[in-house]
Amino acid sequence: MLKHTLAAAQTEGHVPSGFATRTGISLKPRYYEDILAQRPEVGFFEIHAENYLSAGGPARYYLDLIRQYYDISVHGVGLSLGGDEPLDVAHLERVAALVERIEPAMFSEHLAWSRHQNSFLNDLLPVPYTPERLQVLCEHVDQVQTRLKRQILIENPSSYVEFHSSAMPETEFIHELAQRTGCGLLLDINNVEVSCFNHGHNPYQYLLDFPMRAVQQIHLAGYALDEHAALALKIDSHDAPVADEVWQLYQYALQRIGDCPTLIERDGQLPELSQLLKEAQQADQIRANAQELRHAN
Repeated sequence: MLKHTLAAAQTEGHVPSGFATRTGISLKPRYYEDILAQRPEVGFFEIHAENYLSAGGPARYYLDLIRQYYDISVHGVGLSLGGDEPLDVAHLERVAALVERIEPAMFSEHLAWSRHQNSFLNDLLPVPYTPERLQVLCEHVDQVQTRLKRQILIENPSSYVEFHSSAMPETEFIHELAQRTGCGLLLDINNVEVSCFNHGHNPYQYLLDFPMRAVQQIHLAGYALDEHAALALKIDSHDAPVADEVWQLYQYALQRIGDCPTLIERDGQLPELSQLLKEAQQADQIRANAQELRHAN
């Protein structure tokens, strides 16, 4: 299986030297003009790959302008890596063309599936943690890394159900995936909070068990609390500010991992650009404090 290391990616010029120095934010059409007018001090912008696959149009036009001044990270949402069917090669080719054109600092995808036969489901659905599903997922990750000619990052999921058929904990499954394929990991702290709340697990124990050595990017986001369900659920909505408990988990994660490129992820109820920048600055301050503590110890 392909093991495309981060060191190799850096040698090939995929990871700009300034990518890790400041926290990034999601790039949304609402912010295009403000970004170009204000040139805010932000580490990078992250896009969803599937929003930028067209051969032209406003999204591609503004992305080309903005990437002249900022590093870009690409986050895929449609490859359905966790599905038991073969990957959609045509879709992978479109994603590869985007990656080759803009040369992002990092490319990430989800530990999830979203396609069945000829139907695409607009969701990121969970997988059972079995040896059989691990093998399929490893093959799919290898296929993507081979086509993109780079290491990719896989994000831990947010979940609302657990499978009786699962034969191992989520953290062990993710560890095995990283070991077998050489992929990196994207640690979504909000997903940790959401899933652990929904399943009655301890999020700090989850982070203690997580394979931190493979983590190369962190996501922070807000959630929604659904109190009308039979049991209260936290929903990975990305439409609210980062919650206090997520900030606390972030501090704990940095104590274990050291500094790490971080993104403030927002997809709904978009605030003014200045609000996202304030959250990015808050993350930068937490990162700086964590670095001082590590050096002091």
